[in-house]
This record gives sequence, structure tokens and C-alpha cells, in this order.
Amino acid sequence: MKKIIVIGVSLLLIAVVVFRLSSNYKKVNANKNVSTDLKYISVKVASVKNLSLDRNLHLVGTMEAAAEVDVAAEAAGTVTTLNAELGQVLPKSSVIACVDNTLRKLAVEKARNSKSRLGKDLERYRNLFKGGSLTEQQLDEAQTSYDDATILLEQAEKELVNANVTAPISGTIIKRYVEQGEYITAGNPVVKMIDISRLKIQLNVSESNVYKLKPGNEAAVTTDVYPGIVFTGKITFISAKGDYSHNYPVEIEMPNSSMHPLRSGTFANVSINMPAKGEAYYISRASLIGSLRNAEVYVARNNRAVRRKIVVGEENGEYLKVISGLNEGDQVIVSGQFMLSDNKEIRILK
Repeated sequence: MKKIIVIGVSLLLIAVVVFRLSSNYKKVNANKNVSTDLKYISVKVASVKNLSLDRNLHLVGTMEAAAEVDVAAEAAGTVTTLNAELGQVLPKSSVIACVDNTLRKLAVEKARNSKSRLGKDLERYRNLFKGGSLTEQQLDEAQTSYDDATILLEQAEKELVNANVTAPISGTIIKRYVEQGEYITAGNPVVKMIDISRLKIQLNVSESNVYKLKPGNEAAVTTDVYPGIVFTGKITFISAKGDYSHNYPVEIEMPNSSMHPLRSGTFANVSINMPAKGEAYYISRASLIGSLRNAEVYVARNNRAVRRKIVVGEENGEYLKVISGLNEGDQVIVSGQFMLSDNKEIRILK
């Protein structure tokens, strides 16, 4: 009896589940069968316009110092003096550090005495040669000894000068690598300096725009740190080679401002006035169907949407230049076109 009850309950549950599934299936199919084929589609249109647009190229870059160098020692030794505080501004050729030059001074003194002695010997040998008491070979040997002494003195003086680490540029110290009393070797960096009296901005410009630029073109530069202030820069470099994305490095250079000083690393908004263009046909970017390479639009004609293939050129934000496929005054559909099909009836919204 219990088995019969269990089987009966199970069959009842199965019947309920089947009924629910069947009901849901009918509802889904009922929704699918609702017709979406409207008699007409409401659209908005815009006329093809003959325009002459002012074209500005807007890019974002980062300001960098005109020069940034690691100042290295040219001689080995212990750092005896160090004139290098972070943020310190130094003129070109000023002494940043000195290494121990005691032995170098002695070497210069020795070379100077040797040159003086050999110079006197050379003068005496010349007089003896004029009197016939000395051979030409002996005079040549004396001259060679004097010339060698001159070279040794110059080398010793150069090594003494190299004991001073001097600033190769006028600029600000932003990093110090050594401390006073530390032993350094030749080539050891002592400080890092940057020159921000002039700034440069590195930009990446697309292939379609880079050919319109020339060195010397002016650029308007703005920053978020000085709202409303416009700086003027010039293009100083356009790379002859692009990257894999067909972008070309372009460099803008500008003087730093004393009233509104800028720092290396600041974001910059750059606007470059592109060469003026003649009049051409333009359409709204919103009207385009498909890609720029396979461009199509819907044109409103006699209350119907006519699909038309077109060829477009450069774009300028809101507008696309029409090379072929449309005429001035054509009514191009700019809203509602994605619900259309060719020759579909339309109503134009005002």
C-alpha cells in the first residue's frame, strides 16, 4: 500500500513539472511570435554640407627637461669637497666636487721642472750646433726630449683639472650619488642634473596627420596646473620612422616661463593648427554604418531609406569628409538607422 502511495505522489509531481514546462514554453513562443516589423521607422536626418573646417590636432604629452645628464668623475680618488645639495641650481662649468689632487699637483710640478730644464738644454744645443760643435742628430734628440716633456706636462695638468668635477650644463641637481670622503673611480656618477630653462614634449602622431606637419610649426600648450594660461612651443623634430601602430614620434620644444614655471614630468595638452583645407562635403559621424573602410549610410528619399555605399576620408571629431557617394543637400539619416533596411518606409522627425 505504501509503495502505491509513493508511486502515485511521484506521478503527480511529474505531471505538475510537465505542465509548468509546457506553460513556460508556450509563453516564450508567444513572445517570439510578436511582430516587430513596424510599418515605418521614425528617424532624424542631417544634410550633407559643403564646409571648410578649421582643423586642430589635439594631443596629450609629458613635459621633459631640455637636458638631463649624469655628471661623472673623470679621475679616481677620495672626494675631498662636495658642492651638491638637492635642488641647488648651478651655472655651467661650476665645480661640483673635487677628488684628492695632492699627487697630481706634485706630478705637474715635476713635469714643469723637467720641461724647463730640457728647454734650457735645447737652447744650449742650438747654439752649439750653430758653432759646429754639435751634430744635427744630437740637436734632434734634444728637441725630441723637450717635446716629450711638453706632452707630459700637458697630461699632468689635464689630470689635475680632471680632479675637479664640473657642471656640463646650467641646471638643477636632482640626485646625488656620492658623499664627501667616499672613494670614487673614473666614470663614477656624482650627481644628476636637469636643465628646465627649456622644456620638450614628446608626442605620438598618427600617419594620417604626421605628413601635414613640418619642423617650425607652432603649437599651443596648456596645463591643468595653470588653467587659462597658454604657452607657445614649436615642432623641432619629426621622426622618419613610425612604430608598429603607424604612430610617429614628434617633439615640441618651448621656453620655460618665469611667471608660470613648469616642472619636468607635467602633463601637457598640445594643440597644433593643421594646414588649411579647401571646402569639401562633410557628414555627421553618427550617420555612418559599418567601418570607415566599408562605409555606408541611409539617405532619406520619398519617405523611404535608401542604403548607399560611400567613400570617406579624414575625420575631424564630429564630421567625416565625403570623397564620393553623396551630393550636397542629400538628407542622411543620423538617428534610427540601425533599425532600418533598404527601401524601408520612414517618418522624419523634426
